[in-house]
Amino acid sequence: VKRGGVVTYHDRLFKELLETFFSEFVEIFFPQVYEAIDLEHIQFLKQEFFTDVTRGDKHVVDILVQTTLKEEPGIILVHVESQASIQRDFAERMFIYFSRLYQEHRCRILPIAVFSYPQKRDEPDYFKLEFPFMPVLDFRFLILELKKHNWRNYIRSNNPAAAALLSKMGYSAKERVQVKLEFLHMLVRMELDPARNTLLTGFFETYLKLNEEEEKQLEAEIGKIDTKEAEKMMEITTSWERKGRVEGRVEGQADLLIRLLKKKFTNVPTEIENQVKALPAEKLQQLAEAIFDLETFEDVKAFL
Repeated sequence: VKRGGVVTYHDRLFKELLETFFSEFVEIFFPQVYEAIDLEHIQFLKQEFFTDVTRGDKHVVDILVQTTLKEEPGIILVHVESQASIQRDFAERMFIYFSRLYQEHRCRILPIAVFSYPQKRDEPDYFKLEFPFMPVLDFRFLILELKKHNWRNYIRSNNPAAAALLSKMGYSAKERVQVKLEFLHMLVRMELDPARNTLLTGFFETYLKLNEEEEKQLEAEIGKIDTKEAEKMMEITTSWERKGRVEGRVEGQADLLIRLLKKKFTNVPTEIENQVKALPAEKLQQLAEAIFDLETFEDVKAFL
């Protein structure tokens, strides 16, 4: 749940992964849903904001999908919420989201919660309200507790969502190198385009990044397998590392230019900082060349 309308890096990662591979995600983790709903004609709706008047919080719905059932007419919504940290009233918030979405759309809504924090817990899949003399509410939702899923159960699939989410599943510290190796096996088998490979690798590396010693162990393991497959694995990892170096240089240059702007103008609005950080490498270079000729914030805004 996002409070104050703040969307975290974790939220963005999960949103990008699930929107890119939504059908694959549903197929591997919720097969009963996969069989029932039309996943060929889905529409991702814009993020919806809800205000909790009592607490003064703003909340953002993670993923909202519009589709239909295969055997029945009428629109349905699928609401997926990813939760990276423990929250005691999460089930209640799922109901609040459901009620607000129903009030807005007046159709059947399937709620799904994805728990991705690093410890195993028994999360409830319901929210109830009742009196001693009668039940008032019995709200249910589907849950995926990734840490309870053994990574080995998914490595024979050619499912890109499962490949990325290996990094959040249940494995021991001794299995980290093997998990990364099997992830690379999956990528090679799937033969995805570079953009999708980059998305999956970036997600995986965010949550399971090997240390220097583990990287040496991985290289040794790759050296034992078929030469052609090993070459493809190294191509994937090298491409990702090269992209990371480029992004790192761009981020560093943006930070440097922001410091220079602050030194020149003292107070730099957050809006300007965010615009500079969003510039591509070519534009950052142009800003670096022009920065000493920019005399006012209006000049900076005009450049941006």
